[in-house]
Amino acid sequence: MLGPAQGTIAGVTAITTHEPGLRERTRRAVRSELIEVAMDLFGEKGFDATTIEEVAAAAGMSRRSFFRYFPSKEDVVLGHLDDLGEAVAAALTARPEGEDAWTALRRAFDVLIADTEADPARTLALMRMLDTSAVLKARFLERQMRLQEPLIPEIAARLGLKGSTGGVDPRPRAVIGAAQACIEAALEAWMAADGAPPVRDLLDDAMRAVRPGSL
Repeated sequence: MLGPAQGTIAGVTAITTHEPGLRERTRRAVRSELIEVAMDLFGEKGFDATTIEEVAAAAGMSRRSFFRYFPSKEDVVLGHLDDLGEAVAAALTARPEGEDAWTALRRAFDVLIADTEADPARTLALMRMLDTSAVLKARFLERQMRLQEPLIPEIAARLGLKGSTGGVDPRPRAVIGAAQACIEAALEAWMAADGAPPVRDLLDDAMRAVRPGSL
């Protein structure tokens, strides 16, 4: 985000705010408000039964204005996954050289754990919506598959497949897919227990079940 710009007018230092920075802050504030309003409506009426017009009206804007911030109703719920995916990829790349692929993935997933722990109610609401909306579930699975792509080169390298992007060799994608399945299993168990047990413990249990003695 851009900060103040300094310039000199007639020997006087002037400080102005870059317009793009201000617009971005405003955009993020409106998006956050839309998410909050939408999640309340989804909780009351259900995701499928709630229309974009209802979300926009509750937020005090038009349907057209809604699409300036989100391309679809599903993106209101799932849009944050793109940022999370980028954070996981960055965390994976930052893991120590020589650390095995499975352990590196588990530690990179701490980003997801932290997000869940920061707002467990939101994650529980999302999980329950996925169980009740086939459309939302399908979009979630599409995004999940997309989020694998940036992880493949790093996992390929940690598996000793130098130069492989995973396009030909199935092993990087298989490892990532197995790890994602562990996250899903941990979150399902966590949701069934109403968020009582720590998600990180459930994830450790799931990943050790797939690879005993790991972590």
